[in-house]
Amino acid sequence: MQRPSLFSKVTDKVQKKINSYIPDKVHQAITTAIKQMVKAVLFGSTFTTSKPVTDFTLMHREALIRQKIENYKKTGATEGGITGAGGFLMSLADFPLLLGIKMKMLFDIAAVYGYDVKDYRERLFILHIFQLAFSSKEESKNIFLKMEDWDNKAHKLPADIDEFDWLTFQQQYRDYIDLAKLAQMLPFIGAAVGAVANYKLIEKLGKTAMMCYRMRYFSLQYAVIGSQETESRKLGTEN
Repeated sequence: MQRPSLFSKVTDKVQKKINSYIPDKVHQAITTAIKQMVKAVLFGSTFTTSKPVTDFTLMHREALIRQKIENYKKTGATEGGITGAGGFLMSLADFPLLLGIKMKMLFDIAAVYGYDVKDYRERLFILHIFQLAFSSKEESKNIFLKMEDWDNKAHKLPADIDEFDWLTFQQQYRDYIDLAKLAQMLPFIGAAVGAVANYKLIEKLGKTAMMCYRMRYFSLQYAVIGSQETESRKLGTEN
């Protein structure tokens, strides 16, 4: 919720200026491509993700999650190194591959925290985590406010996943990774840049996901404690 830094503001203005020069048809084409890609990953991953973990403490869950994040970071770094070494065309292939790795990691993290990703609302929460990790400072505030008290807000969510703001989603994500991905296409250094960039991007997403699910966990804990205290006061009054 901190105010964006001067550097962040300047970067956002530059990105918006660049986007203004890009024809609407191009934006629409990119949005449609990302929309279909993300939907394919979302609905496909539900069949390969483990069942929600139950009866584990928060500490045990997060120990497992940290292991998973480390594995995904290594997978992403390897994939980025290979595609980065392959030049321009191979670097383009990195985009959907990296997106798939990130989404699969989020599905696994959700399952370990005990959430069923076959639930449409949980898939939307995953998209919000993704946005929160890879959005500008200003946009991330709006997303964070949407995610607060998520379990009480879930019934107000769009009835159709097509109502999700795909345009903002693709612009924020693309703008966030632009510099790293452009450098990945450079000869000689592409492999190293691709490996490091993917490693860091997955690390950031993993940490963001953990904080988001912690927020939900403690929100529910406080709600239970609050209801118990209210019930105790009622019983005390009656007595």
